[in-house]
Amino acid sequence: MADHNALPLVILAEKFASLPGIGMKSAQRLAYHVMSMETAAVEEFAQALIDAKKNVRSCSCCQNLTEREICPICDDSERDKSVICVVESPKDVTAFERTREYNGVYHVLHGLLSPMDGITPDKLRVKELLARIAQGAVEEVIMATNPTVEGDATAMYVANLLKPLGIKVTRLAFGLPVGGILEYADEITLFKALENRNDM
Repeated sequence: MADHNALPLVILAEKFASLPGIGMKSAQRLAYHVMSMETAAVEEFAQALIDAKKNVRSCSCCQNLTEREICPICDDSERDKSVICVVESPKDVTAFERTREYNGVYHVLHGLLSPMDGITPDKLRVKELLARIAQGAVEEVIMATNPTVEGDATAMYVANLLKPLGIKVTRLAFGLPVGGILEYADEITLFKALENRNDM
């Protein structure tokens, strides 16, 4: 924003621009929109940000985001606990749940292996996955990472850890373009990919 703008407005636009997918022009529009809102609405917006940050945590079982100790999916007695679908992020859980076809549980890694970016196995929630499997109820792990170099590397790394444990490890049969992102896939494509998964 130009120098003639009030400093708090410039700072607000810069904060919006720091969010993924928000360029400076969009950030400026958002900042100006905030200025047109009623004070009470701005305070509610700010409080929603604070509440989400303070009250949302990782599920102690699957590592998905929840406001409870155990998320509703892990807590659901109807879900098949013998099948774990391993995904990169909580957004991917939401994508699979939209299909209404998967009845197993999930494990969220919170990232993918990328040594060039400093993301090594210890930065992912892999040890939590191994701890779940050590409890003995898991029969199959579905690797549902994105079909990218990082996604494939992560899937292979986890598969190599699990195979000696006698766990069946499968990979989604992606009907998605290489480099595609799961959260943008439609429900039918995701369901078909799940249905046609392959052994690793």
